[in-house]
Amino acid sequence: MEPSQNTSTSFSSDLSIANELPKEVDLEEIYRTVAKISQISTERAKKAINLLESGNTVPFIARYRKEITGAMDEELLRSIKKAYAQQHLLEERKIFVLHSINKQGKLTLDLIKQIIGAETLQTVEDLYLPYKPKIKTLGAKAREKGLQPLADAIREGKLPQNQNSDEFLATFVNAEKGVLTPQEALDGAMDIIAEESSSIPEIRQFVRIEIEKKNTVSALVRDEVLQGKEEIKNENGKVIEPQIFETYFEFSNPGRHLQNYQILALNRAENLNVISLNINTSDEDLIREIQKKIIGNQTEKSNPFLKHFLKGIKKGYKRYMIRSLKREYWRKLTERAELHAIKVFATNLRNLLMTPPLKNRAIIGIDPGYRTGCKVAVIDQNGNYCDSTVIYVTPPKQNFTDAMKKIRSFVEKYNAYTIAIGNGSASRETEQFVAQFARTISKSSSSKDSSVLIEYAIVNEAGASIYSASEAARKEFPDLDLTIRGAISIARRLQDPLAELIKIDPKSIGVGLYQHDVNQSALRESLDDVIEDCVNSVGVDLNTASEQLLGHVSGLNRSLARKIVGYRKEHGGFSSRQELLDIRGLGVKTFEQCAGFLKIFNGTEPLDGTIIHPESYEIVRKILEKIKVTPEDLLDPSISKAVARRLKKVQPVEIANEFKANKIEPEKIKYIIEQLAKPTLDPRDKLEPPLLRKEILSIEDLKEGMIVKGTVRNVVDFGAFVDIGIKQDGLVHRSEIANRYVKNPSEYLAVGDIV
Repeated sequence: MEPSQNTSTSFSSDLSIANELPKEVDLEEIYRTVAKISQISTERAKKAINLLESGNTVPFIARYRKEITGAMDEELLRSIKKAYAQQHLLEERKIFVLHSINKQGKLTLDLIKQIIGAETLQTVEDLYLPYKPKIKTLGAKAREKGLQPLADAIREGKLPQNQNSDEFLATFVNAEKGVLTPQEALDGAMDIIAEESSSIPEIRQFVRIEIEKKNTVSALVRDEVLQGKEEIKNENGKVIEPQIFETYFEFSNPGRHLQNYQILALNRAENLNVISLNINTSDEDLIREIQKKIIGNQTEKSNPFLKHFLKGIKKGYKRYMIRSLKREYWRKLTERAELHAIKVFATNLRNLLMTPPLKNRAIIGIDPGYRTGCKVAVIDQNGNYCDSTVIYVTPPKQNFTDAMKKIRSFVEKYNAYTIAIGNGSASRETEQFVAQFARTISKSSSSKDSSVLIEYAIVNEAGASIYSASEAARKEFPDLDLTIRGAISIARRLQDPLAELIKIDPKSIGVGLYQHDVNQSALRESLDDVIEDCVNSVGVDLNTASEQLLGHVSGLNRSLARKIVGYRKEHGGFSSRQELLDIRGLGVKTFEQCAGFLKIFNGTEPLDGTIIHPESYEIVRKILEKIKVTPEDLLDPSISKAVARRLKKVQPVEIANEFKANKIEPEKIKYIIEQLAKPTLDPRDKLEPPLLRKEILSIEDLKEGMIVKGTVRNVVDFGAFVDIGIKQDGLVHRSEIANRYVKNPSEYLAVGDIV
């Protein structure tokens, strides 16, 4: 099993075969592999990859290139993109390894087959390990002293004729090379054997599997922590109580049974020096199994050096193999747990961002507070700031009369009948005030329906303070105090969660689990993808969208978004999508990628207010002409059903024939007709709106068996946190979510669900 025992023909001397080694990645092979991973045809995988590699964004391909991909959605396109990158990296590594080993003169037919057939980077690295250039290891130093022949003899059990083992060992004593005694020669040879035996791919894989099957993960609190001799501080320097990790003070569990949240918690506790973490394996049993596999049928009679050979194998296991494979194993568990945590975070963020907006409503936002009072801000139905004040609803400055008067004036002056209350300090007392206020006023003093009361909602204000102190907030409201900016943000979160929450670092929104302990690059990429998908699935108003919102539109970046806002201010807005091409730095390709996601209402081109891409306007006009509908009709909701019925009669083949010169396929016409049937698509419209309350509920009001409505605020591995209108969210444990075993709560509940 040793590399040096491989008897396959070496190619290093055969230039013709060496020259046949791959020098470039085989893209066709990658297409086939990606297709297999994605469970689609090779042709579809190839088309999707070519679109992605040509600079097209995922949202653009998903919406406007359905006829090429076969209607792939964003999730499938992203998985193909990721698989392609991974396979490309794998194939590049294979080529490098093949040429590296070939330069050493050690490449064999068997090795070529194994490397080319490897399906993972781990397998390639295992195969490369025996040939990988090494730093000055003990084995390398022993080879420099001329001890490789001795190591080979010990492994093979062969002695020169007419020499016993002692005489043979003596021949390797060489003072000039630093080998002063036969024992030093033997020790050096065993260093070589240790290194080589620990590098055998099959042996490493055997140990890897045994670790996964039979290890136990244990943790023990450090004495200094238990005795209170050390302070525990988090990454921000804040002192934390070590008791939050008490579950892991004396912990032991088989590795295969560890839950993802346990892995992340153990990592966090270890990183904070609260615990010492160990992976326990049956080392002596593993060593015996490895020795059996390597020595084969050798006996002390057939190999006079057998006990030294076994000792060298044991040394290799302890010095080079078990620690690195344990680290590899824990790294794999951590990666699994991190991917799961990132997926949960991304799912929660997507559901939060896609919470339906409260359209066409002016909203009063209240940022609760005790000593400094509650900051109140009003926004109109378009989210524009109108007015602000401060009210005091708690001691020592409590003044309900004044507070009632101020809120009533805002309600009547701005027709603001909906109130958003932040869930921070004093939110409970503020809610009590709002509920009392709601009972004293009808929806409008002049309203015919005086029975309708003020409605309110508790809004998660996580990250609002961060936003209010940000450069973006200062730029938008330079003359307002940051506390008023926070109240505006709270109101906007209820009015249009997507437009407001994308201004804030997702990690500050409070819908993740251990988000600070996972791979930050992978987390950022995943969350950026979610934001990009949400923004583009909804689309944005080109004339009102913020710089932050525009920066997430397909094809755009923060720099172009800034230029768009500047153009808007200078010219008073856009009258058509075509004007985008007047912006310096926004070329034809970028226009292609972004135009369909940017809407203009009441402009010179009615189709600019739809999800129809400008590239299809000519086709759309032909279709509308056939069904006797105008572009303006597409924006009239009162006749949308009638338009949809007429569209069903359109024959894609007939339209495609009229555009033969443009090589338009019937399949593309089919997807254009689908878009025409829902031209102002906003996927949030199909979801349940936020839960608004008229009366307060206290924990004292709750009785066993009572059924109440609530809003899911966060979903984690062990359950879901639900806001039912009291100060603290309630935890619904996963065992209570359904009448069956629930392994993953996110399969049953999502952030924003009304339950």
